Amino acid sequence: MNATPRAKSLTFAVMTAGLCLAASACTSSGSDAGGSGSSSSAADNSAASQQVASPTASATGPACTYKSYGGGVPKLDLTDGKTVVGFSQSESTSNPFRATETKSIEAQAKKLGVKLIQRNANADVNAQNSQIEDMIAQGAKALIVAPENSDGLGPALAKAAEKKIPVLTIDRTATGSACKDFISFVGSDFYGQAQIAADDLAEATGGSAQIAVLTGTPGNNVSTDRTKGFQDRIKAKHPKLKVVASQTANFTQTEGQKVMEQLLQAHPGINAVYAENDEMALGALQAIRSAGKTPGKDVKVVSIDGTQQAVKDVASGQLAADIETNPRFGPLAFQALQNFYGSTGVQAQIIIKDGHFTSANAQQALDQGLVY
Repeated sequence: MNATPRAKSLTFAVMTAGLCLAASACTSSGSDAGGSGSSSSAADNSAASQQVASPTASATGPACTYKSYGGGVPKLDLTDGKTVVGFSQSESTSNPFRATETKSIEAQAKKLGVKLIQRNANADVNAQNSQIEDMIAQGAKALIVAPENSDGLGPALAKAAEKKIPVLTIDRTATGSACKDFISFVGSDFYGQAQIAADDLAEATGGSAQIAVLTGTPGNNVSTDRTKGFQDRIKAKHPKLKVVASQTANFTQTEGQKVMEQLLQAHPGINAVYAENDEMALGALQAIRSAGKTPGKDVKVVSIDGTQQAVKDVASGQLAADIETNPRFGPLAFQALQNFYGSTGVQAQIIIKDGHFTSANAQQALDQGLVY
């Protein structure tokens, strides 16, 4: 599994719903503790901010259980107060997405009585491999991993397989096979997000624009799918949207600003930007202002993530739209593990239903505490 399923359509709404983690089972979620330090307490506790996931059309076939995973692994009771689970975070929690994701995992582990071991790779896949092996050595019996990239976790996955320790991947995929190298992937439809971003940019520009694309870190499925989804959509539906420049800014605000400054100098006719995450979009906004242009007027910008600052910029008109990537994985991840160790099992992919922020609903979402 190298990419998330390319759903024909996504239903984007900031609404509450249950967690559907296998074809035969739906369980309603309780409150989680998502939200970054800058988010309101309402974002942490509002039922409307809960993750929504369901099997896609491609999630067919037998569900994965501890009996079928990699030839079988020991059964665990996550609620016995003794089970140790390792959580590997890929990047710094200075990023609101990572902060919210980490808090959500911590909160759900505490709720269940799970002993959680954590490590943060700080965007270094070699460090992530070493840290996962270290957590295994410290007694982790199951692992929740947010991969730094899709291809680089071979050593860690091999060590986990050797020790019969199951791995659940969240927010990015890992190269390998479901129910053999990892249990499942829990995350968004990145390809579908990009298609909506293309439609948003077409609407904002009247269907004609010279676009700069700020792509994410190479080597992971998020950037691959968000690039291809956007390209495919404009080719199929918006022929007057022309990508005149595309360059990676590695999902960071600093690089987003630097790259955007260079692109504006090289291509002064740029009047639209597609940023594959909010951090790069925020950097792009700074670069646009520095160039003496007005975001939202001279240059239309669309982004993906749904962080609080970006949604504020949608509400103020500086961003045209923002597609959410909900990071509150705690309830989903641990429910998936409980289903894995129970009779229900887990499908190969658990795809999240995310929010879509536009000028029509951004301020309302902020007021209701739905934004991290």
